[in-house]
Amino acid sequence: MKQRGVVLFFALISMLAIMLAAVALIRSVDTSTMIAGNLAFKQAATTSGDAGTEAAIAWLAATQTANNAKNILNDPTHALNISDATKGYYSATDPGLNLFADAPWNAITGIPQVTDSSGNTIRYLVQRSCRNPNVAIQNADCLFSGAIQDANGQNIPLPQDVCDGPGCPVAGQTPMIRITSRVKGPKNTLSYVQAFVY
Repeated sequence: MKQRGVVLFFALISMLAIMLAAVALIRSVDTSTMIAGNLAFKQAATTSGDAGTEAAIAWLAATQTANNAKNILNDPTHALNISDATKGYYSATDPGLNLFADAPWNAITGIPQVTDSSGNTIRYLVQRSCRNPNVAIQNADCLFSGAIQDANGQNIPLPQDVCDGPGCPVAGQTPMIRITSRVKGPKNTLSYVQAFVY
């Protein structure tokens, strides 16, 4: 008779253990769902970076068309030879420009950001692959603008030396351009996408 109620005690302990296991399982599934959701947001943001690249290419084409009367090779007043942080354009690749900081992105006030159907907002920065800013291409020491020696003694080839076919640039065409798109999405998603064009 001293053991009367012991079965109830063990049954309650067993029920408590089963409840704790169920809670742990639910939390595990919930965490996995959150991780999968975050990965989906990140992938959607990265995919949306293409919209920034396309918008930057359209801006470059429109700027070139608007300045068509000026020779980009030797006219320093051509818009693509002058840096303009408010439009997200830099006429030289500045190693001191921190693309992960908010300052360069907040300075862009002259071009509206692109928003896609997923709620991602996209901004872009354009950098001309040159060493010298705010000068005509022929004086800017640009990548692919001339066969020069870089700091390591490596020859930088001309476009016609590295490309063959109908889609290749002709001699004297604009230098390589680096486009960096920053995508901000839901749940503080942040993604960067870079592309090179010429």
